[in-house]
Amino acid sequence: MPIRFFTAGESHGPMLTAILEGMPAGLPFDMEDIDRDLSRRQQGYGSGGRMQIEKDKVRVTGGVMNGMTTGSPISLIVENRDFKNWRERDITPITTPRPGHADLTGAIKYGYRELRLSLERASARETTMRVAVGAICKRFLAEFGIEIVGYVSQLGDVVAQLPSDPDYRALYEAAETNDVRCPDPEAAEAMHAAIRQVKIDKDTLGGIFEVVALNVPPGLGSHVQFDRKLDAKLVAAMVSIQAMKGAEIGHAFKQAGLPGSQVHDEIDVDEKGAIHRRTNRAGGLEGGITTGDPIVVRVAMKPISTMLRGADSVNLATGEADRTAYERSDFCALPRAVPIGESMMAIVLADALLEKLGGDSIEEMKPRFDALRGNRLADVPMDNVEWRFGYE
Repeated sequence: MPIRFFTAGESHGPMLTAILEGMPAGLPFDMEDIDRDLSRRQQGYGSGGRMQIEKDKVRVTGGVMNGMTTGSPISLIVENRDFKNWRERDITPITTPRPGHADLTGAIKYGYRELRLSLERASARETTMRVAVGAICKRFLAEFGIEIVGYVSQLGDVVAQLPSDPDYRALYEAAETNDVRCPDPEAAEAMHAAIRQVKIDKDTLGGIFEVVALNVPPGLGSHVQFDRKLDAKLVAAMVSIQAMKGAEIGHAFKQAGLPGSQVHDEIDVDEKGAIHRRTNRAGGLEGGITTGDPIVVRVAMKPISTMLRGADSVNLATGEADRTAYERSDFCALPRAVPIGESMMAIVLADALLEKLGGDSIEEMKPRFDALRGNRLADVPMDNVEWRFGYE
């Protein structure tokens, strides 16, 4: 069964809910794994006051017994502590849509007259449950030695200086030591300064973060249909995150301006018959299939649309020009987006691994994974191969 999940709930509603289906039985389950990533999602320089209110902790209401997954759907709940505050306040209707948000498009699609109906569900608060689901998928991937890490590589116009042949685990560990999640200390200081200035300017900032999967075996995904290509699934998953406007595998847009000799990864075979690529310019994917090298996805986040300075818009109730009203929000949410991106990659890769291995339990899958890891070029007989099209 493929991995699939659903979330429900509003930004200031009583709780957020997720249901994860397809996780095999026998996976050790520790709620601290989820709470750790939920805490990471709430931490980041430039975040707004909401993160001082919420202390996200997950509650599991199905699919886990005796500390193990059962193979049935896993249901998760995170309560919104701010719900009590909103129940006790007078809520002013919103009729002036913010440019860049789902206020206006949601109202047009669903016929809302009160724009809060759009923004409550469109809010990035929903990603709380994506991170919860992703933490379970990370734990599943860890059973097979697969690890996912992330970090900020650019914030506003500040670009981190990263090595050309990076140790991704080291970059992640360095990034987790500061509250902008940047592995370059000098760039991290400049990013702090940029966020301080944007607060003074009553504006917002976006940037780029990178998510990397390590120890992924070759052969996940497929080239045979557009919707089975793993690179397509990863890009779609990343741009599904609120405020993400683009994603690339490796440095795809930079490579678009280079000749092929500076882009493609030349292939070698060692004396044991194992094949490998000299470089990883492809970002770990060729033809929609994993190569066995680290999977590198770079994601572009726009500046969030709720600005303290406001923006020109139209009041839909009066039909007249108006300025958007400010509600509590982040000045820069980029550092907090990193664990969300990690979670979305974990969900996609968990699904791809399940598709490749099959099976309903971890115990059933592990021997199949060991066999997958053992595949070598030398094990494939290539002598006297003949082929022809089936219709000839």
